Amino acid sequence: MVKKQILYVMGVSGSGKSTIGKLLANKLQFPFFDGDDFHPEVNVKKMKAGHPLNDDDRQGWLEKLNEVAIENLATGAVIVCSSLKKKYRTILSKNLEDKHKFVYLEGSFDLIEKRLSARKNHYMPAGLLQSQFDILEVPLEAITVSIDQEPNDIVNDIMRKL
Repeated sequence: MVKKQILYVMGVSGSGKSTIGKLLANKLQFPFFDGDDFHPEVNVKKMKAGHPLNDDDRQGWLEKLNEVAIENLATGAVIVCSSLKKKYRTILSKNLEDKHKFVYLEGSFDLIEKRLSARKNHYMPAGLLQSQFDILEVPLEAITVSIDQEPNDIVNDIMRKL
């Protein structure tokens, strides 16, 4: 039995965060929150225009996701968020003590670029993938799972590691 906690599913765009997050939340019977749903409209417009977000753009968004996490400490939750830099993960972890974990969905640039190119109706253009890899600070404190497998196998791998 996995204890009630906040699980941040992280990785670059196209790594499968939403798919894996939903499956994981369902398996754990935790509420699911997609970080993309919390971006202010100005951030969405910026990304749609092909411009990467900077730290200032992300600050309020990360603080909001941390608030969602705090509000769901009693029930546990799965929150998907790129969490690319250590300082972003620090903001997301504020006031959560030891009641959270990061799950890093790891994959190669080529694999993820192929997935992004096939994706339709998403505001994050494939052209911004390199900017995400450029700022990615691979987490040392996370549960790391390869995305080069089927979604249910990824979730089972995460469950074993929890």
